[in-house]
Amino acid sequence: MRESNVSKHEEMVGVYRAAGEAEAQIIKGLLKNHGIPCLLKSNAAPSVHVLTVNGMGEFKVMVWKSMEKQARELIEGKGYVQMAG
Repeated sequence: MRESNVSKHEEMVGVYRAAGEAEAQIIKGLLKNHGIPCLLKSNAAPSVHVLTVNGMGEFKVMVWKSMEKQARELIEGKGYVQMAG
């Protein structure tokens, strides 16, 4: 796996914003199946916010900075829209 190439001090960046956990898990699976380690970040427990209102219930898919370009290209290639800025 590519994790050995990642610096202990490398930052993680958001590559996708999902409206809910199910969508985020699909993107996470896509990335992991292509050898890109990632994690999901959310400000609220998924059981609390079923709908996304003003960002509540939103999940961010995070990857190592060195894998950002590859992750974005993979997501875009599957018909998903990349996260802005």
